[in-house]
Amino acid sequence: MTKLHIEPIFDVAQIAHVEVLSDKPKETIKFFTDMLGMQVIEQLGNQTYLRAYEDNYKYSLIVTEADEPGLGHVAWRTTSPQALERRVKALEASGNGIGWSTDQHGHGPAYQFTTPDGHLMEVLWEVDYFDCPVENRSKLLSRSQKRPLQGVPVRRLDHLNLMSSNPAADANFLIENLGFKLREQIVDDGYVLGAWISVSNLVHELAIMQEPTGQKGKLHHVCYWYGVPQNLYDAADILKDHGYFIEIPPNKHGISQAFCMYAYEPSGNRVELFGDAGYLILDPDFQPITWEMKDVPGNGDTWIGAVFPDSFWNYGTPVTAPVALKAVAE
Repeated sequence: MTKLHIEPIFDVAQIAHVEVLSDKPKETIKFFTDMLGMQVIEQLGNQTYLRAYEDNYKYSLIVTEADEPGLGHVAWRTTSPQALERRVKALEASGNGIGWSTDQHGHGPAYQFTTPDGHLMEVLWEVDYFDCPVENRSKLLSRSQKRPLQGVPVRRLDHLNLMSSNPAADANFLIENLGFKLREQIVDDGYVLGAWISVSNLVHELAIMQEPTGQKGKLHHVCYWYGVPQNLYDAADILKDHGYFIEIPPNKHGISQAFCMYAYEPSGNRVELFGDAGYLILDPDFQPITWEMKDVPGNGDTWIGAVFPDSFWNYGTPVTAPVALKAVAE
C-alpha cells in the first residue's frame, strides 16, 4: 500500500553551541576544564567560551555569569545560506520569531526565536572554525587538536535536554518549522511527557521532557560525548574524588540505548556524559517509538543499572521549588 509522505526538511544540520547561565561562573568553568578537559578559548565580559577537543567550531559552550543557573540559548547551524533563509521565513510566519542578532562572537548573523515554552534559540550559517596552534595539532588529521592531558576530556557536544510545560507543543513546533524528526516519545493516557527529536541519524540532538510543576523555559541538561564507555567510569572516579555531585553513575538508557551518567556542575546545571551514541537511525522511513509511562521506570530510563531517582524527572534549572540535593564542590 502506498503511503503519503510529507516532504522532509533538511535545512538544519546540527547543534552548533549552547549557552548555560551560572551564578558561580569560576566554579562552573573549573568543572568543565579541570574535570572534563575542555579548553577556554576566550573570555569576553561576563562570558567564557569553551570547546571540546574534537569540536570543529571555535567553541561549543558559553558560560555566562547570571543571577541563577539555566539555559541562555541554543544555536543550530543550517545546511546552507539558502537553508537559513528558508527557516527564517518559516520562523517569522510562526509568530515565534524575534529577529536578527549580528553582534555575537564566533559566528555570523543569527536569527533568534523562542519555542512555545520560551526557550531561546537561534539558527545561523556562518561560523568561525577552530584554528589550532601548530604545537597542539594532532597527528590524527581528522581530530581538531591533541587530546588534552587534563581531567577525562570530552570529545564533542552531543545534545541538549529541555524541560517544558508542554513537550508536544515544543516538539511539534521544531518538527514543523526546522525539520526535526520525532524518534522516541513517552506518553501517558495520550499525553506526551517526553519527546526525543533529531535532524540527523542520531536518536536525538534535542530531548524535551515534562516540567512537573508547569514552569516554562527550564534546562534539564547539556550533554558531551566520549564514545568510550570506560571514560564514564574514569570521569565518575575523579568527580566523586573531587566532591562533585553524581546524580546517576554510569548506566545505560532504554530510550536511545546510550551509555550515560549525570553530574551537576557547581551552579546546579545538570551535565550528562555519553559513553557511546546509542543506536543510529539510517532508515528514511523510520517510525517513531512510543513508550507508555508505566513501562519507562526500569526500562526506558535505565536499561542496565539502578532506577533513576525522582530528581531526574523533577529537577531542572533555574530552580523554582526547593529540591534536596547534596552540595557540590566549591
